[in-house]
Amino acid sequence: MLALLELLQARPGLTGRELAARLDVDERTLRRYAARLAELGVPVEAGRGRYGGYRLLPGYKLPPLMLTDDEATAVVLGLLAGRRTGLAVGEAATESALAKIGRVLPAALRERVAAVSQAVEMTSRAAGDAPAPQARTLLALAEAATRRRRVRLGYRSFRGERSERELDPYGMVFHAGRWYVTGRDHRRGEVRTFRVDRVESVEPGEEEFAEPEEFDPVRQVVSGLAAVPYAHRVEVVLHAELEEVRRRVPPSVAALDPVPGGVLMSTRAEHLAGMAQMLAGLGWPFTIREPDALREEVRALAGRLLRSAGDGLTPPESGEAGPER
Repeated sequence: MLALLELLQARPGLTGRELAARLDVDERTLRRYAARLAELGVPVEAGRGRYGGYRLLPGYKLPPLMLTDDEATAVVLGLLAGRRTGLAVGEAATESALAKIGRVLPAALRERVAAVSQAVEMTSRAAGDAPAPQARTLLALAEAATRRRRVRLGYRSFRGERSERELDPYGMVFHAGRWYVTGRDHRRGEVRTFRVDRVESVEPGEEEFAEPEEFDPVRQVVSGLAAVPYAHRVEVVLHAELEEVRRRVPPSVAALDPVPGGVLMSTRAEHLAGMAQMLAGLGWPFTIREPDALREEVRALAGRLLRSAGDGLTPPESGEAGPER
């Protein structure tokens, strides 16, 4: 809608077909954007006839963007965080948005905001092989999830195979640098998770659906991603209070359920040695349910820690690499 408004100010009189082509949407979507702008108080006028163009009523100008220092910094940091973590959409949306904001800010504030964008670095990075999803795809899925409407997806698998799917989108999740949509896939007859950047088309439908009670999109996505063939299934009872565990173990790491004597932590791990280190780092007593191989990794870690707590002269066990010289 903002892109449409900018076009209407810069090139009044463009036809619906021309505007739709510039915005890369169909004419039905363009009419919906124009109607929404009118609802927001922007007087959009559509000329009659096949070649009638769109324009703003004479005398209307978009008011200048006035932001305080805090507001401008918040907007820029949000855009930068989206670009660095993969939360952003489109290939150049962040850069164009930053450029537009820079053009309307006062000179002094513009320089200070530019300094923030140049100086700030972040430890979180987007997944290296994950292209940013298209904004129209993300918006269409979010709208369908909010309105509880079924959609038809054109989806491309990791092997490049394309398929058509009827999906009831229960929710959307941003996890580990990627966007996911989860819901009931009528082709499989079960709840599944799809990467949004692999969605090639979304056709909104009118059929409504009811979301299952107490459905947790985050838990569904994380558990689905964890169920990969090469990962070890891990179940460990942490002998601590549930709220205390939740503060230390986020839902992106494991599912947490109260059980007698503590909290059952269910997850999957590609490397059990790393899981052993995580359990030791939490600092709570724990009981391993599965796998048995995790017990061996915990014993091996305990042995390494005991040797490190000695005089530093104990040689490593056979088969274990010593320190580099």
